Amino acid sequence: MIRVGLIGDYDVQVKAHVAIPLALEIAANDLGVQVEYEWIATPNLTKDFERKLGKYQALWTVPASPYASMQGALNGIRFARERQLPFLGTCGGF
Repeated sequence: MIRVGLIGDYDVQVKAHVAIPLALEIAANDLGVQVEYEWIATPNLTKDFERKLGKYQALWTVPASPYASMQGALNGIRFARERQLPFLGTCGGF
């Protein structure tokens, strides 16, 4: 099981937010692996983010900035970089 944390503030009106889970499922099926994802609202990463992000094997900063908490998004990005986790940035300046 691969656990992916989706860092961003989910909004059903953002087309990418609807498409990302589908893309993860298609990729997982093609690779023959199981993937589990969870949306992580950026305000939830302003404090105690190390504990909250420690359960993921990969992180993705999703489209639709500005984020509710840019500091929360940056904390997630820094966490991935410092721990050498697979990371995809598709917003937030990437």
